[in-house]
Amino acid sequence: MEPSDDFIAAWEHIIADVTKTDVPLECIKKVVLKFVGGRQKTFNLVSLQKQGMSIEEIETMLTRTFTEMDAEIRDVDFVVDVNAVANLVQPETNKILNGL
Repeated sequence: MEPSDDFIAAWEHIIADVTKTDVPLECIKKVVLKFVGGRQKTFNLVSLQKQGMSIEEIETMLTRTFTEMDAEIRDVDFVVDVNAVANLVQPETNKILNGL
């Protein structure tokens, strides 16, 4: 079941306040590498998974890319999958709140 627009908006607000330094790949839609000189490369993790790559394979590929291109990378942006985060966290939140 797809969450409502209000539900997603609430989670987008929560996620916007989180420092994204250690986010599980399962919660990432895209990784955008920005290189010195203005070039950029986007890894669409959702598409890669639909093509059959596992999270472990994607992590290996990203780690190898970061290592090989470290000197050229100026910035890395992560596009968070709000639905994935909400679906991961909300059941646990519900359990905690039910006890109150």
